[in-house]
Amino acid sequence: QVQLVESGGGLVQSGGSRRLSCAASGSTLDYYDVGWFRQVPGKEREGVSCIRSDGRTSYAGSVLGRFTVSRDNAKNTVYLQMDGLKPEDTAVYYCAATSAGSDMIWYLKDGYDSWGQGTQVTVSS
Repeated sequence: QVQLVESGGGLVQSGGSRRLSCAASGSTLDYYDVGWFRQVPGKEREGVSCIRSDGRTSYAGSVLGRFTVSRDNAKNTVYLQMDGLKPEDTAVYYCAATSAGSDMIWYLKDGYDSWGQGTQVTVSS
């Protein structure tokens, strides 16, 4: 099973940018679909974006046009570039992975088998 570690979180001003990384070990990410989720206290973990093993991407409506997901298979890492950040983007961000080819719905957390520990992103107004 692949192990995931997120990094890149921190404090950023509204309108700023941040790039999150999701580094994998134990297996190559080439054969995995990788999703990004976020969670604030008291709310459900919500899907933000997903990149499939073939490079297809999906985004939540709230981040479409501001966030970009990408993958570097040579580095076994998936990235989430976040631009135009808003205070409502404040959350703990998680990456998750599942074997490619499953029929999972990308924004549902139950479709993923492996999760990172999360990284906090705080956007100040």
